[in-house]
Amino acid sequence: MSGNALTFTPLLDPRLIAVMGFVGLAFVLIGLLRGTRGSVVRLIILGVLLAALVNPRFVREQRDARSDVAVVVVDRTSSQNVGQRKARTEAALSLLRKQFQAIPDMEVREVEVFDGNDGEGVNGSAGDGSNLMTVLQNAVGEIPRGRFAGAAMITDGQVHDVPDDDATATEFRGPLHVLLSGQPEERDRRLVVDNAPGYGIVGQEVSISYHVEDRGADDQASSASSLANVTLREGDRVIARAQIPVGKKDTFTFPLEHAGSSILEIDVAPVEGELSDINNRTLVNINGVRDRLKVLLVSGHPHAGERTWRNLLKADPSVDLVHFTILRPPEKDDFTPLNELALIAFPVRELFEVKLDEFDLVVFDRYILRDILPPSYLQNLADYVNDGGAMLLAVGPEFASIRSLSETALNKILPARPTGGVLERAFRPDIPEIGKRHPVTEGLSSRAAINRDDPGKPGWGRWFRQVEASVRSGTTVMTGLDGQPLLVLDRIQEGRVALMLSDHIWLWARGYDGGGPQAELLRRLAHWLMKEPDLEEENLRANVNGGVLHIQRRSLSEDEAIIEVTSPSGTIERISTRTTGSEDGRFTVPATEVGLYKISDGVHNVRAASGALNPLEFADLRATAEHLEHVSNASGGGVFWIRDGVPDIRRTRPDRDARGKGWVGFLENRAYVVSGVRQLPILPGLALMALLLMLLMGAWWREGRS
Repeated sequence: MSGNALTFTPLLDPRLIAVMGFVGLAFVLIGLLRGTRGSVVRLIILGVLLAALVNPRFVREQRDARSDVAVVVVDRTSSQNVGQRKARTEAALSLLRKQFQAIPDMEVREVEVFDGNDGEGVNGSAGDGSNLMTVLQNAVGEIPRGRFAGAAMITDGQVHDVPDDDATATEFRGPLHVLLSGQPEERDRRLVVDNAPGYGIVGQEVSISYHVEDRGADDQASSASSLANVTLREGDRVIARAQIPVGKKDTFTFPLEHAGSSILEIDVAPVEGELSDINNRTLVNINGVRDRLKVLLVSGHPHAGERTWRNLLKADPSVDLVHFTILRPPEKDDFTPLNELALIAFPVRELFEVKLDEFDLVVFDRYILRDILPPSYLQNLADYVNDGGAMLLAVGPEFASIRSLSETALNKILPARPTGGVLERAFRPDIPEIGKRHPVTEGLSSRAAINRDDPGKPGWGRWFRQVEASVRSGTTVMTGLDGQPLLVLDRIQEGRVALMLSDHIWLWARGYDGGGPQAELLRRLAHWLMKEPDLEEENLRANVNGGVLHIQRRSLSEDEAIIEVTSPSGTIERISTRTTGSEDGRFTVPATEVGLYKISDGVHNVRAASGALNPLEFADLRATAEHLEHVSNASGGGVFWIRDGVPDIRRTRPDRDARGKGWVGFLENRAYVVSGVRQLPILPGLALMALLLMLLMGAWWREGRS
């Protein structure tokens, strides 16, 4: 490919040449007016001289043609998985590729837009909607000017970064053609959470306001009369149900039952003919905060470890501690004047009958029967645990005597029964295999120093006393002398009980012999007793972070479990896992879709949200030309429905129409780069000299005849 052109490279400043030409022309005109012979020849000589000074050259360029560049943007966001859109997208993309391959000198750049990450091929955040226009602008910006032929966008039309004006469309310097993967007049139902608290106080009510939207061809008529069934649940537990008019706001009000994260799911029953139920449900995350934790600590008699319990509980500002050390039995209430009393009678009725249900946790520290608590009050304590209360017993030698609490109505709820023996030898507490998986003691041994006597066991400080007991139920999470149970945990109907078979944990608090994790152990123990979700020993948890679904299954059983993961689009993946030794089942799954993932192990069911809890991507699932039509028209392109057929591709000149019935145009820019230049002077030096000599001789000859 070549090109020819005439160029000028003046030997002098063009302004000087112009002045010289003007002066020379003036003299020649004077000669002509006076009739001087040879004036015409002088005019010709002046013209030749001026032409020589402007130095005309003939330029021949060697041009290399450059192909035009077309951009194809493919919407791979989650809304494209609805119905037949994914199949239509693949079919349209395949046909476009074949047509582009048949066009010579055409380069095609494909850019796919996914949920969640930024960068070429994976741009488009679910929280901000589908950002296809931003991707297109970035792709066009990398194409040299004069080579952009146009763009094709395969999408459902739900694009959320379209500019309001048409200025951006003209910046493309080429047509934008939109191929819609859905179909007109689709119908969709959507659940919208209007307001949900981020925090709530445990035991108090919280409210979530919501409404249901029906969008489609008949949405105005149907919404006025139809009802929607809405359900609020936590896992598999249904909290509330409601039937509300579509389009009207409603509220769920319910008590927050536990501290920590409460992931609630709200879903609405689908409507007939609905496009997809992917946006019929959403998650609400409410963090429960305890207002004040009320703990009753009852000490049987003073001992070295009593202050350890008191200091631990008083150190937490969220704990309201009621502490009694029983030294004066009620039978000594002998009407002695108050100003002469050093001790008062123990308020048995107020604590164990009137206000017992107000306490979140009851702790008995080396309690011994002294006929202070009548059998009816001990039965109240047993009923308190059965109804959902929490009790912790830290016992000493008295537990092995006839004055033991195991000889009362509490015997029915205790996980272990004393055998009558008390072991008084030095030992280091240990954690058995099952305790390494239990959330109360999990990971504690990894913080211990090296045990020089037995490297396989934690190197904690020694204890010197332990009560022998036979375990009847529950889980032994710590052991002592000769593998005897030291800490036993059990669930009793709705409540929980913990039994510490030694009164020497205070040695850890004092740092004796290196100490131990006393504060962390008792903190976890108290939270487990109060049913904190994070400390459940049989638990399934999941969350999405950085496009990855993290799943953790905690279990005291080593049996194999099948984890079933259901993606927002309904795809099911089954994964085999088991908890062994000190390891719980942890694994990850790519979370490439936006929406709710369902995870189940056959017993527990949890939900995890990928992207925003109410993503803009699912605000309206209907395919539409509304968002992109004005931009496409302003650029000279067109909007087409794939279901009606993929349009043919034609090459058009920039000043011609780029769309028509059944076809789309991509510009033929005929761009090139110059790879070589050859310049030829029109007036070579020798030829110019010869011509001037001939003209001058002619002028002299003409003048000589006068």
